[in-house]
Amino acid sequence: MCLAFCDSPPAVPQPTVSTDSRLQALLDPRRIVRWGYVGRVALASAIFLAATFVWQQAAWTDTLVAALAFAFAVLATGASAVWSEVARRPVGRSFLHAQSLIDLLLVTAVVHVTGGASSQFAALYILVIAAAALVLPTGGNLLVALTGCVFYFADVFALRESPADVGLFLQLGVFGLVAVGSAFVSARLREAGVGSAELAAELDKVRLQAADILHNIRSGILTVDADGTLVFANPAAEALLGMRLEEHVGRPVLAELAAVAPQLAEALVRASRDGERLSRAEATITTAERSFSIGLATTTTAASGGAAGATAIFQDISDHKRIESLHLRAERLEAVAELSASLAHEIKNPLASIRSAVEQLARMPAIAGGDDDTATLSRLIVRESDRLSRLLSEFLDFARVRVTQVGSVDIGAVARDAAGLASAHPDRREQVVVSCATPDAPLLVEGDHDLLHRAVFNLALNAVQAAPRAGRVTVEVVSLTVDQTPSGLSFDRGAIALRVTDDGPGIPAEVRDSLFEPFITTKPGGSGLGLPIVHRAIEAHRGVVFVDSSDSGTRFTVLLPKLQAEG
Repeated sequence: MCLAFCDSPPAVPQPTVSTDSRLQALLDPRRIVRWGYVGRVALASAIFLAATFVWQQAAWTDTLVAALAFAFAVLATGASAVWSEVARRPVGRSFLHAQSLIDLLLVTAVVHVTGGASSQFAALYILVIAAAALVLPTGGNLLVALTGCVFYFADVFALRESPADVGLFLQLGVFGLVAVGSAFVSARLREAGVGSAELAAELDKVRLQAADILHNIRSGILTVDADGTLVFANPAAEALLGMRLEEHVGRPVLAELAAVAPQLAEALVRASRDGERLSRAEATITTAERSFSIGLATTTTAASGGAAGATAIFQDISDHKRIESLHLRAERLEAVAELSASLAHEIKNPLASIRSAVEQLARMPAIAGGDDDTATLSRLIVRESDRLSRLLSEFLDFARVRVTQVGSVDIGAVARDAAGLASAHPDRREQVVVSCATPDAPLLVEGDHDLLHRAVFNLALNAVQAAPRAGRVTVEVVSLTVDQTPSGLSFDRGAIALRVTDDGPGIPAEVRDSLFEPFITTKPGGSGLGLPIVHRAIEAHRGVVFVDSSDSGTRFTVLLPKLQAEG
């Protein structure tokens, strides 16, 4: 799950210009028809102008045919252009067949006025047949070729009454071969075009999926080129670094990056300049709001002559480090608990004997009737023995933190009871307000009700004792989904979060890191076992305790696994 420790970044398909784009343009029916309009009008105009210049020498029928062909071409082309370009109506097979028929009629008129069988413009039939092959299926193309052969044969043999010699049939054969060949080539081109379109669509799909993953992934991904110019940064990188990286794309970014995360900037420089890759490295990001640790991996984009760029993948691992610290703390507390139990048992019995002996000596007539100093010393020994006995009892409580009765416990009810007791405690300063916010529905965990109540009450009482006059203490319970829990915690069904917050002066910086260690206290006369007992109680329920403190107050957060998925 932690992508900050992967060896190399995921490959991202980048948008590319397809090498078959020209093929797609070649097979576009609307574009082919558009060029047909231009060629048709140009051919009709040229023949009409030629007939106009030589009308005195040409036969009147040829001049008439040229004039009619020009008028027909202009009208037919204008109507077709209105259909396809102005009205943007679909260019279907019927429309394409009609265009081929118009072109065949025009070519036939041109061949007629330029000499029939001897006309060099007969090759225009081949152009019409080839163009039809690009936009029509094989059957339609063969039909156009057959129609062209009929028109050409009718003009040469019937209208011109030319003899049906071998040359005529060879030309008709060429028309047929062109039709078959162009149909085959067109079919292969069309298959290639379809394949290219499918491939392009698949590449676009993969690119969009990759882009969606990179934009929603929780790890920061940042790529720079050899000059330190920012190439890519996902939103997670912006959030972790506290920078608007999108505005820096295409600009040098290492200087700004070094101000926030110097190790990250240095790793990118080494990867880009020296080709040095990192795996499972750690760095620190310092923003205006906080300073935290990240897991870091870098890779390079190799190019001829040296490294061309570098990519860094990084993720906030502060929660992981805190959880590791909690586990180490739990192990130390367990060892101290075992030692405390042994010492308490070894000391408590002799201490009870000493206290009893002092009380008996104090009752003896020789001592009871003695001076005041003897009586004072006797009372002092008894009082200190009682104090030491209470301390040993706390040691035993600390050592005996175990889940003894397992059942379904409503943390909301536990929080309300603990907040009520803390509010009524004699240590509460004047006008300190204790509030409790819990949902109406029960939030259930599996555990020991008495042990959990004791832990929550200790946290609430500490908050009440830390709150200033007219201060405020808040106890709240909320439900967290799996995605809302810190990474590294195996809460498969989510967690219940209990937060106890006060607005006191905060915990001194010198004791924050060792706050849950035994015998560490900021209270006069305190034993320093209250918070270690809380930690062991929550740890026994497979939960964790976090503390966040500043000059404006302290918040303890307890996370416990849910008993069941909530509906």
